[in-house]
Amino acid sequence: MAELSGSDVVRAASEMVRTLDPYTDKDWGVPAGDLTWSCWTTAAHVAHDLLAYAGQVSGRPADGYLPFDLRVTPSASPREVLTVVTACAGLLAATIDTADPGTRAWHYGPCDPGGFAAMGVTETLLHTWDITTGLEVRWEPPTDLCAAVIDRLFPDAPSGPPPQVLRWLTGRGELPGRSRRTSWSWRAALD
Repeated sequence: MAELSGSDVVRAASEMVRTLDPYTDKDWGVPAGDLTWSCWTTAAHVAHDLLAYAGQVSGRPADGYLPFDLRVTPSASPREVLTVVTACAGLLAATIDTADPGTRAWHYGPCDPGGFAAMGVTETLLHTWDITTGLEVRWEPPTDLCAAVIDRLFPDAPSGPPPQVLRWLTGRGELPGRSRRTSWSWRAALD
């Protein structure tokens, strides 16, 4: 299995911006898919997670998240929030790509830089899908990125089309013969 890297994080964020930028004039106050968050809040959440993951890899805490947070100005337009996502993806990518492969940082256990890349890509792809669903835009995440994060974070995943399997694994849809999940977790930490 090839390890995910900073370029995968940047690619996922670029896909998010490419997909959503044409719709920044829509009402981003609507719920993002089945989430209770608005589309705007969901995009800001992606930026938050990407920055938090960069902090973890850089700070290397062994037992919890660093005590800092990202605050996106509430008056920021959807396009500005997407720019924040791009910036945070760049920070995570640079942090991952310059970290020693042996670096470990806490995410419910010791996680390597590739695990943080996988989580960043997953958060970006899934929440892009949530936002497109809320904005009533048809979009399918890139198959190869979905397959890569499934391999890294969901070792017990069933077979099937990677975008559909990733949505099922995270409670966003059904698979033939499998009901929708109501709870889930990924395995980013190394054993």
